[in-house]
Amino acid sequence: MSIFGRKNTDGSATATATATVSPELAALTGAYSIDPAHSTIGFTARHAMVTNVKGKFNEFTGSLQLDGTDPSRSTASIDVRMDSIDTGSADRDGHLKSADFFRTDEFPAMTFRSTSVESAGGDDYRVTGDLSILGVTRPLTIDLEFNGAAKDPFGNERVGFEGKAEILRSEWGLTWNAALETGGVLVSDKIKLNFDISAIKNA
Repeated sequence: MSIFGRKNTDGSATATATATVSPELAALTGAYSIDPAHSTIGFTARHAMVTNVKGKFNEFTGSLQLDGTDPSRSTASIDVRMDSIDTGSADRDGHLKSADFFRTDEFPAMTFRSTSVESAGGDDYRVTGDLSILGVTRPLTIDLEFNGAAKDPFGNERVGFEGKAEILRSEWGLTWNAALETGGVLVSDKIKLNFDISAIKNA
């Protein structure tokens, strides 16, 4: 079930007129708050050219404004506390918080503010926005899948999304690295981002 609408049978662009959207989809329209206890904002970096290191941020807040009839009117906003970074290694986390990487004392937050949302067909969407790290703001596009909606046992109306994106960290000023004797570098420039989002509809 697509949250924003369905494609026309002739393959043309997604219909956005309210009359073409089912009542259950239209009912999802509203403001939502991301539930950090049931959401994950994570990343994967290549280490020493041979393996992947995964991490996540344990503290973040965010909001969604969903429009069940027109994806272009939906918005997303996320604020991440950078010193909540967690890669499973205290020493590595300390290095990532330092002046070599995120400089969390000077730049405590990473933010994302959407600028456009478009349907990619079915339950897939493309969210583009401004990602700010270290005071540098650049565009980021997230490929997003709508996982559904449900009412939990506590009466909360929830929606779920799963997303992914890739960035070159150097474009945000994250340039620290170390050369390997065998060639290559210790940390990849390309970083994979992943999002598992559960959001609760505001009362």
